[in-house]
Amino acid sequence: MTKIQEQTLPLSLEGKDLVAQAKTGSGKTVAFSIPVVQKLNVKNFKIQSLILAPTRELANQIAEEIRKVSRHIHNVKVLTLCGGVPFKPQVASLRHGAHIIVGTPGRILQHLHETEINLESLNLLVLDEADKMLDMGFYEDIIKVQEFLPKEKQTLLFSATYEEDIEKLSKSILKDPVFVQDDSVHEKQVINQIFYEAKEGEKDLLIPSIIAAQKASSTLIFCNTKVKCEELADVLYENDVDVLTLHSDLDQKMRDETMIMFSNRSYPVLIATDVASRGLHIDDIDLVINYDLAKDEKIHIHRIGRTARAGKKGLAVSFYDENSKHKIDMIEEKFDDLVYGDKQEIEVENYVIDSEYRSLFIYGGKKHKLRAGDILGALTAGIGLKKEVIGKIDILNFVSYVAIKKEYIDKAEEGLKKNKIKGKFIKCYIK
Repeated sequence: MTKIQEQTLPLSLEGKDLVAQAKTGSGKTVAFSIPVVQKLNVKNFKIQSLILAPTRELANQIAEEIRKVSRHIHNVKVLTLCGGVPFKPQVASLRHGAHIIVGTPGRILQHLHETEINLESLNLLVLDEADKMLDMGFYEDIIKVQEFLPKEKQTLLFSATYEEDIEKLSKSILKDPVFVQDDSVHEKQVINQIFYEAKEGEKDLLIPSIIAAQKASSTLIFCNTKVKCEELADVLYENDVDVLTLHSDLDQKMRDETMIMFSNRSYPVLIATDVASRGLHIDDIDLVINYDLAKDEKIHIHRIGRTARAGKKGLAVSFYDENSKHKIDMIEEKFDDLVYGDKQEIEVENYVIDSEYRSLFIYGGKKHKLRAGDILGALTAGIGLKKEVIGKIDILNFVSYVAIKKEYIDKAEEGLKKNKIKGKFIKCYIK
C-alpha cells in the first residue's frame, strides 16, 4: 500500500468522515474505492455511493478503478454522469438503476433537479480532487448536491492542497472528520525539475532535442491555450514526431480516444491544456514539459505530478522568459531543488522519437459482450501473433482499442478482417 492508503483505509473502513491531503500519484483513488466497494450491498439495487470529481476524464478513470476493485463481485453497476455528453441517454441509464454514481458536480445537480433519482440508500459521499473542483467554481454546486443527500452518511474528501476554501467546505459537509496528510509523494528525489530560459521561437526547436536527450518514450507537454497546442503539434509533426492533442475543443469521444492512444503508447507525445493536468492517470510518463508556465503554483504541482506516479522517478522541464520570470518565485516557494539549465548544453542525441505500438480500432465493445480475452484469443490463436506483441486492450461500450507492436500491426489488421471474433466478422482499422 501507498502511504495515503495505509493512513486512510483503517479510518474510512471504520466509517469515519475523513479529509485526506495527498498529491497526485499517491494512490488515493484506490484508497477511497476500497471503502466504496466494502460498503456495497450488491443485492440492494439502489444508489449507495456518490463520487464527485472535477473533470470527465477523472470521473471515467475513477469508474474504471472501482470496476477493477469490485471485479470479484457479480453485477456491480457503476454509472458515470458528466457534462459535455448528451443528457437523455444518462436519464435512460439512471432508469435502469445503479449501485455507484461517479460524476461532475454540475451534471449531478442537473440530474437531481430534472431526473427522479432515489438517493435514500446512499451511505457514502466521496469528493475527489476537491481543491480542483473549488478552483473550477463548483463550491455552490457541491453544497446544493449535499442538500439532496441523506444526513446520515459517511463523507470522504481528498485534496492535493488544504487551504482556507477546503477547510470551509469540509466544515460545511463533514461531521467530526479526521485529517490525514501525506506530503511524501513529490519530494525532491522523486521529480527532478529543470528550467530553461527560452524565447517563444526557441521552444519549438528545443523540444525534440530535450525529448531525445532524455530518451523519453512518453512525453506530456502543457500549453496554456488550445491554439498553442495545435500550433506546436503542427511544428512537431513537420519534424516527423507523431503527436496527439487534448483540449476543450475536442468532443468526449475524441478526448477518450486520445487518452487511450497515449496511455497505450501508440503515440510518443501528447500536447494538452490544463484540462489534462487533473484526471490523467497514466503510468510511466517519462517527461513532462511546461511549454508555458502554469498560472499558479497549484496547477504547476498538478502538471508535474503526471510523471513520477506511485513513487517512481520522473523529470519535468519548464520554459520561461522575461515575461513569465515572476511565476518562478511562487514555484520556488514550494520546491527548493530547482535546477536552471543552459539550453546550449542540451546534448542532441541520435534518438528517434517514436512509439513502440500502434492502435487497432475494433467496431465491437461491451454492449456486444466483447471481452479482452476474446480479442486476445482472436489475435493469438486465430492469427498466430505472440502474446508479447499485444499491449493494452481498452474496451468501451461500442468500440475497442488494442495496442500492437508496430511491426505486427498490419498482420493484425489483415488477420482480423479475415477471421471472426466470437463467431462474427468485426470491422477494424489502424488508428
